Order: sequence, then C-alpha cells, then structure tokens
Amino acid sequence: EVQLVESGGGLVQAGGSLRLSCVVSGFTNDEQAIGWFRQAPGKEREGVSCISRSDGGTYYADSVKGRFTTSSDSAKNTVYLQMNSLKPEDTAVYYCAVYVFLGSSTGCPSRDYLYDYWGQGTQVTVSS
Repeated sequence: EVQLVESGGGLVQAGGSLRLSCVVSGFTNDEQAIGWFRQAPGKEREGVSCISRSDGGTYYADSVKGRFTTSSDSAKNTVYLQMNSLKPEDTAVYYCAVYVFLGSSTGCPSRDYLYDYWGQGTQVTVSS
C-alpha cells in the first residue's frame, strides 16, 4: 500500500524558514517523481516544486525559485521541502504527491491530475 505522510508545517513569521517532510512508503524502486503542491483558501492548487527520485532532477515554480529547495533521502524514503525567506503569500496547505514513471519518462509532470498518490497535507501559515 502506497502512503505519503507530510509533516513540518506550522506558523512562522515572514522571513522565517520551515522544512516540510514527506515520507513515501509502498514502492520497491525509485522510479517516481515527488511533487510539492499548495492550495491557499479560494485559490487553485499550484505546483511548487518536484524532484525525480531516480536522477535527482528538480523543478521549481518561479514564485519560489531561490527560496525553496527540494531534496530526497532514499535511505529514509523521505523527500524534503526547505522553505526559506517565507512570505505571507506562501500561506497554504502543502501537499506532496507521487507520479509513477511510465516507460522511459523520468521528468516531473506539471499537471496535478497526472500525479497518482497524494498525502493528507500540512498547513503552513506565514504571518506578516
């Protein structure tokens, strides 16, 4: 059974940092991409970042480039999202999601509906 469990959310002041974790279980290889998404109240869900567990390739939305970093620890089956220089507009529920590679594809899909499994989400609130 595939499970994704996020943690690390909380309340932080603008300019502060948080590190989100996503423990991924139920896979026997690294043929997946792990995406981070967020959804603020009244807004559509948006992609934040993604990492390929097979080759470490990463993707970042323009809104978080230079501030957020995603990494993967295969030994711990955990993907991290380090968020620095947080802004009030980063306030949202953050989700991790798994895309299982098909064929030779190893990239990160940009569309959230392409992801196969989702975590329960963790709230991040940035106060001004």
